[in-house]
Amino acid sequence: MKLTRRILAIGAGLAMVIPLVACGGTSDSGSTESGGGKVVIGIKFDQPGLGLKEGDNYTGFDVEVAKYVAKDLGYTDVQFMESPSAQRETLLQSGQVKMIFATYSITDDRKQKVSFGGPYFIAGQDLLVRNDNTDITGPDSLNGKKLCSVTGSTSAKKIKDNYSSGVQLQEFDTYSKCVEALNSGQIDAVTTDNVILAGFAAQSQYQGKLKVVGKPFSEERYGVGIAKGDTELCGKINTAIEKMESDGSWQKALDATVGASGFKPDPATNPPKPDACS
Repeated sequence: MKLTRRILAIGAGLAMVIPLVACGGTSDSGSTESGGGKVVIGIKFDQPGLGLKEGDNYTGFDVEVAKYVAKDLGYTDVQFMESPSAQRETLLQSGQVKMIFATYSITDDRKQKVSFGGPYFIAGQDLLVRNDNTDITGPDSLNGKKLCSVTGSTSAKKIKDNYSSGVQLQEFDTYSKCVEALNSGQIDAVTTDNVILAGFAAQSQYQGKLKVVGKPFSEERYGVGIAKGDTELCGKINTAIEKMESDGSWQKALDATVGASGFKPDPATNPPKPDACS
């Protein structure tokens, strides 16, 4: 009888404990409610001036915006995860990251899978070529040229949709690989957003060797990727972005990161006003 009562007592104790654990509602990407504890944020690891990992350090404008927003939301432990263009939706849908700040252009196609806060920056698609190149002056002069972009990017999609005739498009998983191929003469040009290209051209190993054509042919609105339908988090992110812009932190972060490349964003569109959450 004593053994039976002891088993029943243990069982009752477990019944009380299990519901408490189940109600915790946390995941590896951070708590379900913004504020407090750890948050995992997706960024690029290979984009100088925007999202760059060097050793244990993370630098760039995306990184600074991410840190500001996370702090405003109350997170005390920010951890970064690499988010290549082709993997961003999967990382959000699987809950591996809570937010993504990774030159993530807001598009209608992407809105079918994820939601966005922001935008917090507006760039334009352009071309990067070798410094001695004179015949590539814009997207209409790419006929017969070898062009590199990244799989899953809006830049690659725009070339396929609008400039595919006569262009030999190669897609790599990162822009740094494209730039290396350009510098070595394997391809003729790299295409992505002007602010990204300017960062690469300003790197010490490419200074004087590469140049941005300087004729943007799109508008890229960088948003904060979040789980589909999380309007509450979207609203908090937008409030933080507006605060960052109004208190001067946005411009300070831009000058300290992107500014080093000499790139100057269009003042007519920057800093942008965040969209309404939906």
